[in-house]
Amino acid sequence: MQKTKVLTEGAVLTGIFIVMMLLSVFVPFFLMALMWFLPLPFIIYTARHDVKPGITMLAAAVLLSSIIGGFIGLPYALLAGVGGVTAGALIRRNKDAFFVLAGSSIAYIVVLVVLYAASILILNIDPIAAIQDVMRQSVKQAEAMLSSIGQEPSQNLEAFNEMIKQIGYLGPLLIVFTGIFYAVITQLITHAVLRRLQINPKPFPPFRQWNFPRSLLWYYLIVSIAFFIEFEEGSAPFIIVWNVFPLLETAMALQGFTVVFYYCYVKSISKAFPIILLISGLFLPFVLLLARILGIIDLGFQLKKRLKPDVK
Repeated sequence: MQKTKVLTEGAVLTGIFIVMMLLSVFVPFFLMALMWFLPLPFIIYTARHDVKPGITMLAAAVLLSSIIGGFIGLPYALLAGVGGVTAGALIRRNKDAFFVLAGSSIAYIVVLVVLYAASILILNIDPIAAIQDVMRQSVKQAEAMLSSIGQEPSQNLEAFNEMIKQIGYLGPLLIVFTGIFYAVITQLITHAVLRRLQINPKPFPPFRQWNFPRSLLWYYLIVSIAFFIEFEEGSAPFIIVWNVFPLLETAMALQGFTVVFYYCYVKSISKAFPIILLISGLFLPFVLLLARILGIIDLGFQLKKRLKPDVK
């Protein structure tokens, strides 16, 4: 009876995944909403029944996706399935939330790399090159519109062309950011759903308590120096620095924002202020710069430990 129940639950959750996958593939309107929920059936099943049943469900989902959705459905099953089984297995073992995030991020990144390589080797399509072509076409249309009204192309278009060129070197960065971002959003959704199913994964600590390893500061300083060295464009050192530097800058900015949240907490300032500041950092470069400076100071001198609550 127990085995029958496990198999039945696996069949139901696989069916739910297939329905969501088909809606995502054939009804683009649903893609942005459902893509975040695709790993959820795998996470729930693996968290309840462990890795082996999860892998069985993954194999069934990959097979059905290939039959029903063809080459389009297969990437959905691989990405959601591998990441979902990984996250579910770690949650079942009661691992820390950041450990689950790291494990699922690595799983998503590995699958994205495999899919990227398969796209080039099997389909002879480079997704990043395709994105560059679309962006170049947009620039050409903008130049044509300016010429039709008697204006010369602006320097902004030239800068945009240079940015398009640089995207070709940022493939690893785009894949890593995509994997981590997808893992973060899906894990937040997963925590909300699993609690309703009486599965209690370890929650993330409050954002103000997040801390990156202090060793990251040294990596940031080394890569910052390397960033200003004029490596040959397209060379291995050039590509490594251009991909690692934005990751480290993002880490420093996040560390800086934790300082702001912590300061507002100990000084009893409204939560709205740090949230607004964090959102504004997405659009205002000087806010990010200040956050990075705070992050560097915090990692170097443990700034948050020096902040004390107001005495009332």
